[in-house]
Amino acid sequence: MNRCGLLTLQKEPVPLKSIEVELEVRDHVATVVSTLNYENKEDKPLEAVFVFPLPGDAAVCHFSAKIGQTQIVAEVKEKQKEYDDALSSGQQAFLLEESDQSPDIFSLSVGSLPPGESASIRLEYVTELSVQADDGLRFCLPAVLNPRYQPQGSEGAGVQVTSVPASLVPYSLSFSARVSSPRPISKVESNCSLDPLQYLNTDQTQATVKLAAGHKFDRDVELLIYYKDAHQPTAVVEAGQASAEPGSLMGDSVVMVSLYPEFPQSVMSSMASCGEFVFLMDRSGSMGCPITNSKQQETRISSARWAHHIFHPSQSCSLKDTLLLLLKSLPMGCYFNIYSFGSGYEHIFPKSVEYSQQTMEEALKKVEQMEANLGGTEILQPLKHIYSQPCIPNQPRQLFVFTDGEVGNTKEVIDLVKKNSGSHRCFSFGIGEGASSALINGMAKEGGGHAQFITGTDRMQPKVMQSLRFALQPAVVDISVTWDLPKEVSVTVLSPPITALFQGQRSLIYAQLSGQVRACSEAAEGCVTVKYSLAGHPSENQLHFSLSPAEDTGLTVHRLGARTLIRSLEMDERENRGQQDGGVKEKVVQLSVQSGVSSSFTAFIAVNKDNSEMIQGPLVRRNIPTPREFISKEKIKLCQAQTEDEDRLELRGIYSAAPEQPPRDPLLHLVSLQGASGCWLLDPALATALGKTNEEVEKSKPEKANSEVWATILALIWLHGFKMDAKDEWELLAMKAASWLRAQNAPCVTECVDAGNVLLGCSVKKEALGL
Repeated sequence: MNRCGLLTLQKEPVPLKSIEVELEVRDHVATVVSTLNYENKEDKPLEAVFVFPLPGDAAVCHFSAKIGQTQIVAEVKEKQKEYDDALSSGQQAFLLEESDQSPDIFSLSVGSLPPGESASIRLEYVTELSVQADDGLRFCLPAVLNPRYQPQGSEGAGVQVTSVPASLVPYSLSFSARVSSPRPISKVESNCSLDPLQYLNTDQTQATVKLAAGHKFDRDVELLIYYKDAHQPTAVVEAGQASAEPGSLMGDSVVMVSLYPEFPQSVMSSMASCGEFVFLMDRSGSMGCPITNSKQQETRISSARWAHHIFHPSQSCSLKDTLLLLLKSLPMGCYFNIYSFGSGYEHIFPKSVEYSQQTMEEALKKVEQMEANLGGTEILQPLKHIYSQPCIPNQPRQLFVFTDGEVGNTKEVIDLVKKNSGSHRCFSFGIGEGASSALINGMAKEGGGHAQFITGTDRMQPKVMQSLRFALQPAVVDISVTWDLPKEVSVTVLSPPITALFQGQRSLIYAQLSGQVRACSEAAEGCVTVKYSLAGHPSENQLHFSLSPAEDTGLTVHRLGARTLIRSLEMDERENRGQQDGGVKEKVVQLSVQSGVSSSFTAFIAVNKDNSEMIQGPLVRRNIPTPREFISKEKIKLCQAQTEDEDRLELRGIYSAAPEQPPRDPLLHLVSLQGASGCWLLDPALATALGKTNEEVEKSKPEKANSEVWATILALIWLHGFKMDAKDEWELLAMKAASWLRAQNAPCVTECVDAGNVLLGCSVKKEALGL
């Protein structure tokens, strides 16, 4: 019987009724307060267990429960049996703890909820917003939790997730955000429907926005916040807690420094012409799911023919198209290989090969045949194989990992990347709703690379090409950070050493300021200097900052600094596990308890000791379902059967044409015709891509012009004339084409540009083409 109106797939009543989320963004730091409302409408006492995702780098700093008029604030304690003991003795208890396998999954247990009782749970965390390719700051409220694949033989029991299709999620979500910054807010965008942005003041430095009613839980809630003059280095000093012990992290001041290194243009224009590029593609079964749950979306890999029948193409592009762009943009003289993985793994070449027309064509042919058909998500073994391959002299290894992040051994994977960080850079891409932020961000951070997330209607190409530009950027080496402070103030850096710097990307440093900070005059200043070497050029970025504490930041900066140090210590503990020194774990527990920020060794525990009535009878456990991406088995079977029928008809000659394919994107069509060296051939396929007849293209060619020079100039004019809105996607391959043209030292370049403009109806200057 549906007594409470809300049921799981197993027809069990669901005690969670609604979730309310309030977001406060100050510049690039977010504070999130979630309130979860429970009600037990059954006639038995319940234990409600809710496993849900949080951002992987969130610092969870508050957990409380309200039952009737009684408010209970949880304390951070070392993981122990206090919760179980309280339940077994008939007391009400509440537990919030991080998963042992992945720091972006939490479990919330509401224990001993009597019949007819309601409980309101309040959870608070702070996190930094990541910088996107278009300078937006990304906040993501993970709503989708996909089951995580647990590889065979791995440690731990894995994360037990109760999930249902998004359309069947039995509770509601309300979401509101308040944004403030020293700089004006240009706009706020989202992958979900928002009510209009409301500015709170005339200089537009404060605004509020709300999620429109009727959110379906079919996607993570993503906000992109844009400020004017976003790339401004800043430093925020936060005063310590008056009640905390002086000299402790919470008792001292903490500074958060944000730097945006700007490299000399002369260095940035000389992209590297060497490197070993290894692309690792997830081909597990879940990559056949749509990028979002909308019927108008492509699958993540967009390859299996049945997937095309289920999901119509949209502006979201497939991984295959992205690989086409990547392979066309690689520099001559580099090496490359493509791995794909599921339950096992495959590679196109036995070892990385030199990039040439032949190897590029061979790779593209294999990519075209790829499907999401390799089973589970076992990323560890292909990574171990890649790292076991000897590095090629003078070819720095750059690893690009594309995955939906549904793995159960996140920490093991991140530790492996860190162990090999001296021999490569790792660029990671989380594809689709529910991609593990802990995995994607962790791999990039420990691998000295950059992380990107592709969800909803995002075009994958601009984000991937930005990462390729970073990979081709000369490596920044000899990075050092120095501090210049008044003599009565000393500094302890909380962040791990900076291992990578990229043009225009933010670097964060947290540091504890000890000594007589409060005694300093209002005019007292500190200075932080980051020195590094780029392509043999020594450079530095310097920031002067006031030592006066900021107002109204609470303890946000302290908690983020504590979280940063806790994550570093946890990794040290995993590396040294089994050795005699157990001091690292004790240090983590002490720091976690002191700062009120959870860790893998601690949990938030609250016991209602005021409740004099013992709860009678055995507790009934109810697992609260989370939304997941969902394709019904019936739909897959139906489409596979349809494809098999078409195949049989095709063999008998009754059905000769392939299913109608959507017209290919004109840009990708033109790109697919480019040679590895950067040039195009003068042939009918090029004429079609340019929207002309072969006769028109041949007739317009200046008499003395070389055919390939003419074809390449036409392609460049078309790109500059018609596709400037997608310049991020084709800029690198256009630079390669211009470089090829300059190497030809060909006559008639000016005549070709003029004739090409007339033929294509453009007015592109020769200089704009890089000639």
